[in-house]
Amino acid sequence: MYATASALYIDEMGYAMSRLEIESSVCEDGNAIQEDSSGGQTKKPFRNLDDEIAQITKMKSMPHQQLVKVGTGRPELPVSPVKMLAGRESNYSGRGRFSSADRCHLLSRYLPVNGPWLIDQMSSRAYVSQFSADGSLFIAGFQGSHIRIYNVDRGWKVQKNILAKNLRWTITDTSLSPDQRFLVYASMSPIVHIVNAGSAETESLANVTEIHDGLDFSSNDDGGYSFGVFCVKFSKDGRELVAGSSGDSIYVYDLEANKLSLRILAHMSDVNTVCFADETSHLIYSGSDDSFCKVWDRRCLIAKGKPAGVLMGHLEGITFIDTRGDGRYFISNGKDQTIKLWDIRKMSSAPCNPGFRSYEWDYRWMDYPPQAKDLTHPCDQSVATYRGHSVLRTLIRCYFSPVFSTGQKYIYTGSHNACVYIYDLVSGAQVATLKHHKSPVRDCSWHPFHTMLVSSSWDGDVVKWEFAGSGDVPASSTKKRVWTRHFYEDYL
Repeated sequence: MYATASALYIDEMGYAMSRLEIESSVCEDGNAIQEDSSGGQTKKPFRNLDDEIAQITKMKSMPHQQLVKVGTGRPELPVSPVKMLAGRESNYSGRGRFSSADRCHLLSRYLPVNGPWLIDQMSSRAYVSQFSADGSLFIAGFQGSHIRIYNVDRGWKVQKNILAKNLRWTITDTSLSPDQRFLVYASMSPIVHIVNAGSAETESLANVTEIHDGLDFSSNDDGGYSFGVFCVKFSKDGRELVAGSSGDSIYVYDLEANKLSLRILAHMSDVNTVCFADETSHLIYSGSDDSFCKVWDRRCLIAKGKPAGVLMGHLEGITFIDTRGDGRYFISNGKDQTIKLWDIRKMSSAPCNPGFRSYEWDYRWMDYPPQAKDLTHPCDQSVATYRGHSVLRTLIRCYFSPVFSTGQKYIYTGSHNACVYIYDLVSGAQVATLKHHKSPVRDCSWHPFHTMLVSSSWDGDVVKWEFAGSGDVPASSTKKRVWTRHFYEDYL
């Protein structure tokens, strides 16, 4: 009945203004778990996961056959670090060094579950926290107008303290350009501001110490309606921005021409999240409070004006989407308290309405109804569903773990119950739960190369979690050795 529209693409490739004057009480949601931060598999694994994504994930962390056979006896997985190192030194693979799969097989077993170590503490809620692509910088955005850029390689020193201009409600999102020269920030306004992140000025006060240029995302067909921007992202080449808004629309802004190049009335409700599917920027993924994920192909938008396809399975609004970067798979966080894994080749040409719910619920100030926890979408097209965290009060974000160190073997997410959850992508098991914060964790970020994860919360804390041996003692960041990508490349 719902014909697949993905055959053409096989070869390609709350609403934040919640009632926060009512301070949310941090309580265990019905789906949340209680376990030590070291983690353990507490949920039943999937019976079956799509063979292709499972195989791809396993291959990314499968060691060389000769390394598996090091020593006597029956080969076992995972291969011990001693055997891996012995095999490398004996050049069993014939390469003289670890491959990327060998490296991931070794590093992906060491999760950043120890700590945390305090990086910063602010008096306002943290809404955004993200590493730069090379891991040298870290950006945190707060409700109290502040955006801080930390230099990770220099002991987390504040490299730039930005005071946002014309802030409405909170910083909803930030994005750093691929060359790390510019940072854009959004709030509940159609104006997105851009700042010179690479300048020598430490204190960036809007239009006092530095210019914060405004990029106008409004268009002639907005009808004069003032909207807010929930999500904004740079393209891989740094020439464009893509954004989603409370005006139910997706926007593409051409930075070279300094003008809005595309507006799509994309959904029937707020577009909470949007991103480019891969480095080509041809495909865009969007997620909305209408519960649908949509795929947009810019190469045929002018002719059709419709999405390339729709993916359904969430019962409530979608808070965030993260792409796997291959133009095929992505994950989404939903207000139905689930993360879903999607394959765009399963998308349909038309949506299937799950029907009207028989209960009244608003995620901004209500717990998820117990009677809704076991409900499923009649036309669920997702590849897998992950449960355990809670998505309440704010637009909680989720991500794939890094390619370099884990082969994207894990999925991790913030949670309303003040924790960070890490799931195994293939088995669906919860492998770790990080507990420290006193309020919802809206955002978190895994370092692209180090075994390190940073979480930020509405309690104002920005903390880092690392893997450390039992004999390691937490030390100040300024005295800790910086393990860079080059170290891993040289020794792994």
